[in-house]
Amino acid sequence: MARVMVVDDAAFMRMMLRTMLVEGGHEVVGEAANGLEAVQAYMKIKPDIITMDITMPEMDGVEAVREIRKLDAAAKIIMCSAMGQKAMVVEAITAGAKDFVVKPFQKDRVIESVNKVLGGPVS
Repeated sequence: MARVMVVDDAAFMRMMLRTMLVEGGHEVVGEAANGLEAVQAYMKIKPDIITMDITMPEMDGVEAVREIRKLDAAAKIIMCSAMGQKAMVVEAITAGAKDFVVKPFQKDRVIESVNKVLGGPVS
């Protein structure tokens, strides 16, 4: 079981991810609505893994990845992108994200990504 922080500016997306993660046996220990909140919450919460939306107000997901990785080089972050954001996904991976999932989310893919990034079994 992983302790997960969900970051997305859309509350319904956070709720959807929370439901999928909990059903997949993980615990959601925090949420943030933008990259700035995510960076501030990361050091308090110390999650095992973060799901990070790319396009958000205040600070986008790519910049948040860079900032969190400055605080903790071992941070495990999965990017969540809409179709057609390939260049930003590549930028996020370059910045230190470990994997990405595409919206609309498929539960099996989300759980597979979390397990892969954690180094556990991939179903």
